[in-house]
Amino acid sequence: MNKAPLLTLVSTLTLTIAVAQKPNIILIMADDMGFSDLGCFGSEIPTPNLDKLAQKGVRFSQFYNTARCCPTRASLLTGLYQHQTGIGMMSEDPSSNSSGKDINDAGVAGYHGFLNHQCVTIAEVLKPSGYHTYMAGKWHVGMHGEEKWPLQRGFEHYYGILAGACSYLKPEGGRGLTIDNTHLPAPQGEYYTTDAFTDNAIRMIKEQKDSNPFFLYLAFNAPHWPLQAKKADYEKFVGKYLKGWDVIREERYQRQKAMKLFDRDIPLSPRDKRVRTWKEVNEAQKKESDFRMAVYAAQVNCIDQNIGKLISTLSDLKILDNTLIIFLSDNGACAEPYQEFGGGKFEDINNPAVSGAVSYGIGWANVSNTPFFEYKVKSYEGGISAPFIASWPGKIKKTAGTVYHTPACLTDIMPTFIEAAGTKYPQSHPDGTKLFPIEGTSLLSAFIEGKGSEHKYMYWEHSGYSAIRKGDWKAYKKVADSVWELYDLRTDRDEQINVAKDHPELVKELNDKWYEWANSHQVLPKK
Repeated sequence: MNKAPLLTLVSTLTLTIAVAQKPNIILIMADDMGFSDLGCFGSEIPTPNLDKLAQKGVRFSQFYNTARCCPTRASLLTGLYQHQTGIGMMSEDPSSNSSGKDINDAGVAGYHGFLNHQCVTIAEVLKPSGYHTYMAGKWHVGMHGEEKWPLQRGFEHYYGILAGACSYLKPEGGRGLTIDNTHLPAPQGEYYTTDAFTDNAIRMIKEQKDSNPFFLYLAFNAPHWPLQAKKADYEKFVGKYLKGWDVIREERYQRQKAMKLFDRDIPLSPRDKRVRTWKEVNEAQKKESDFRMAVYAAQVNCIDQNIGKLISTLSDLKILDNTLIIFLSDNGACAEPYQEFGGGKFEDINNPAVSGAVSYGIGWANVSNTPFFEYKVKSYEGGISAPFIASWPGKIKKTAGTVYHTPACLTDIMPTFIEAAGTKYPQSHPDGTKLFPIEGTSLLSAFIEGKGSEHKYMYWEHSGYSAIRKGDWKAYKKVADSVWELYDLRTDRDEQINVAKDHPELVKELNDKWYEWANSHQVLPKK
């Protein structure tokens, strides 16, 4: 009897079972959301679904991003520092294509503005291992030429925006929608990006024909400007912020202390000096500012509502227990354009035709980053500290509900997913280009056992704002400056006391290590 067909059947069945036992993996990213904007990180904004994920999973109190949206996405997707991928500064701009060269292309390896082929995305790594790969939402890592789009970087299906910002209510033109490799016309009638991104992600999952695991990257554009929310959402919050940013910020801080979010005492940083006390604000300004914050809160709340829809789908399909979910934000709160009460005309709030910086202002961004100071772009804690949640009901049991305090960062996500999927990081891109070695370390043991390895050094640079961390020591400077600031994060995580003069040898060590990293990771030269 010929046993070959039987052996082939057995081996195929074994492979199918092995693939089916791998976890589904979902990576959810919010856009410009501050450290304290979730209920489980101290906020008054209702986020019950994310709070439940945190209750049954793990929160990180010291998880770091790159301080800006597109560099963060590049690092997150590849497990490398953003400069290695070609997006050390900004991604390609929607308005640049007619000139033949993008305005954000500096002409050097670390600053072309799109993912190069010395990196691979999570989708490109997981797909050969039997995973379906789906994406919905904001791409922002290359847009001029289909070769830079999600389907050409490992994703089977895509629905979302290729650009960095759009109207929530009517995305169109260069900031419009794309499905797979086809641009879509502007949506007609009622439309809201947060809902549409989630609905299309759910559709992709439900349309899957087999039981293989999937990787879903759900990248919301919320709560990035412009301020746009559905009326039923923002009406719940109008009037709740008339007590002002001083009171709201103090309340968030007290909640953080009560929930023991930090393993040490962190004083509340002073109010931003560019912002008056709420008592100095006149009544008309208070009412207008309250409405701006109400719309922002509605944008955050809508994210949570949609994550609830996604979780319900996973539960209905009986796959929630074997699904690893990670949620984080791409940078600290956004204070752009750095005006006390926010950017844009008040009447442009909720205007479908607007896709620009109609925002909530420095005062509320200061609240969003409680207890830290500074914002998106800079490498202070307020710019790089992300709310981070990991959930895996079937695996995270011993550590459920805990807060993990060891520092971690974006480069750790790729190795975490590789370990969870039981696959390997390749040595070359599918086109044969040799890859940079992966930079991070897996966080699975931190999720499941509460123990993980610590980076000896952690590095940052964006727009010249640079930092390096060793243990609890963190040095910070603008590259053009010669003088480093130094902070002991063990006692001063809100970076109020510069002790550089007291530790000259440590400052020299950190300076040398930062430049060694910058010269070997395409950070320098910039042009």
